[in-house]
Amino acid sequence: MNPYEAKLEARRDRLLERAAKHRHISEASFQRVHRIADNIPFGQPILVGHHSERHHRADIARIDSGMRKGIDEGKYADELQHRADTLGTHGVSSDDPEAVVKLKEQLDEAEKVQAVMKAANYIIRGAPKNELTAPKLTSLGVLGINEARARTLFTPDFCGRIGFADYALTNNGANIRRLKTRIEELSKHDDREAKETEYKGFKVVENPDVNRVQIVFPGKPSAEVRGVCKRNGFHWSPSEGAWQRHLNNGGVWAAKNVAEALGKVQP
Repeated sequence: MNPYEAKLEARRDRLLERAAKHRHISEASFQRVHRIADNIPFGQPILVGHHSERHHRADIARIDSGMRKGIDEGKYADELQHRADTLGTHGVSSDDPEAVVKLKEQLDEAEKVQAVMKAANYIIRGAPKNELTAPKLTSLGVLGINEARARTLFTPDFCGRIGFADYALTNNGANIRRLKTRIEELSKHDDREAKETEYKGFKVVENPDVNRVQIVFPGKPSAEVRGVCKRNGFHWSPSEGAWQRHLNNGGVWAAKNVAEALGKVQP
C-alpha cells in the first residue's frame, strides 16, 4: 500500500466513524421520540384549557423535532457511508504516486479494445458484407470474441447498424486521447521542481511532493484575505499549514490571481 492508498484508507476510516456517530444520534433521537409518545395515551386529543395542555403541546413539538432530527441524521449517516464505500472508485487520482502506471495500464487496455473493434468490423464487412458465415465466426474467435457475442454483432441494432457502432469507436478513441493527455501532464509533473515565491506578508509554494500549490501566511489571515483564497479555489489544510489546491496549470494561474489581489489588501 503506497502513501496515497494509506491516506485513502485513513479517510475511509474517518468517514465510517462519522457515519456511525450520526447513525447513533439518529437512533437516540428516535428512541427519545418513542419514550415521549409512550407517555401520551393513544388518540388523546389536546385538552384545551386543561392544565395538561401546555405539556401536551410541548410533547408534540418535541416529537416533531425529534423525528426530523432522526431522519436528517440518518440521511447524513447514509451519505457518509456512501462516500466511504465509493472512496477511490472514481478513476485514478493525480495524487496517487502510481497514477502514471495505472493510467498506462488503462491506455493499453483501451487501445487493445479499439484494435479489436476495428478488426472485427473489417471481418464483418468483408464479403459477403454483413452476413454471418462460419469463417467469419472463426476469425472473430481469434480476436477473442466468443461465438455468442460474435453472433450479436451480425444482428442490427435499433438503428440498423451491424458490428461495433461508430459511436463506440469514437467514444473509446476520445478516452484514449484523454488518457494520453493525462499521462503526458502527470509525466511533466514528475519532473516539476519545488518553487517558492515570496510576497509581502505571504508566499506561494509550488509543492510537487504533495501535488499542491500552496499559499502560506505567517499567521491567520484576515477574513477578507481568506475570502480571496476561497474564491480562487483554495482550501485551508491544517496538516500542511497552508491554503492550497491541486498543482496544475489552473492552480498556478489561480495562485497568481490571489497574489495580485492580495497586493491590494493586507494579509
